Amino acid sequence: MAHQPFRGVFAIPVTPFDKQGKIDESSLRRCIDFCVAGGAHGIVNPVNASEFTSLTDDERKRVTEITIEQTNGRIPVVIGTSGVSTHHAVELSRYAAHVGADAVIAMPPYVRKATAAEIYEYYRALSAAVDIPIFIQDYIGPVGTPMSADLLSRMLRELEHVKYLKEEAVPAGHMMTAVMAKAGDSLEGVMGGAAGRYIMDEFRRGAQGTMPACEIVDLHVQLWDLLESGDETAAFDFYRQMLPLMNLESLYSFAVYKEVLHRRGVIDYTTMRAAGAPMLDDYDQRELDMILADLKPLFLL
Repeated sequence: MAHQPFRGVFAIPVTPFDKQGKIDESSLRRCIDFCVAGGAHGIVNPVNASEFTSLTDDERKRVTEITIEQTNGRIPVVIGTSGVSTHHAVELSRYAAHVGADAVIAMPPYVRKATAAEIYEYYRALSAAVDIPIFIQDYIGPVGTPMSADLLSRMLRELEHVKYLKEEAVPAGHMMTAVMAKAGDSLEGVMGGAAGRYIMDEFRRGAQGTMPACEIVDLHVQLWDLLESGDETAAFDFYRQMLPLMNLESLYSFAVYKEVLHRRGVIDYTTMRAAGAPMLDDYDQRELDMILADLKPLFLL
């Protein structure tokens, strides 16, 4: 099935929870609208930044439905369908395609780690199950399973619907360059992750986009536009202003995403479900106060 190549900032909404830990659907809808209003070129949900491992399968399907419904065709939607087994991921991928996803993204099985042969079969089964593009997510442990450039390029060359790569291994840039060389035209696009921390290097290497959490989607889009314009000096200056928040995110992940979205009036609560999720203490909140004061003049929303 033909599609327009995916390019740009594909933002990841958080999964908002109320005080009792139930999905806050109203906040989720506002979060999706915030992504669109901020200029995102696509939405990716539910994935790591969405605390997907803390959701039941029924909740993942409900988040999928809300995301597609609320986006309402304004921008492409990529649905996260990582599974603990091939059958699990196939079921979620078929459901995503059935309800209107434009693409799916999946890591290999993330509880018991699969062998290279099992990973190939996993993506082969996904490719056979859906007729929409599939992103391979190459991510670090403990949730992710880093893959070799040879395995990634082989799957991109040989599996019909496996067309894109989200590269988050370390160092991501080196892996991107290796996979691009080995996969050739079979790779329709590679996107970075890691909250956009390495976007300057990734863009120079030919990345077609980035998939960060959405709390500063308007800034990620402005940075991407500067990169696309060819003004690397202006882009790097803008990037430097974003780095303090990216650094804090690298330490506290969901906690920062949700705190910033709450402060920006997008979600009602900062409740988290993910096991081991760190909490922000008074010192962290003070640092965040200073970071957001510096960034506020750059906000478009």
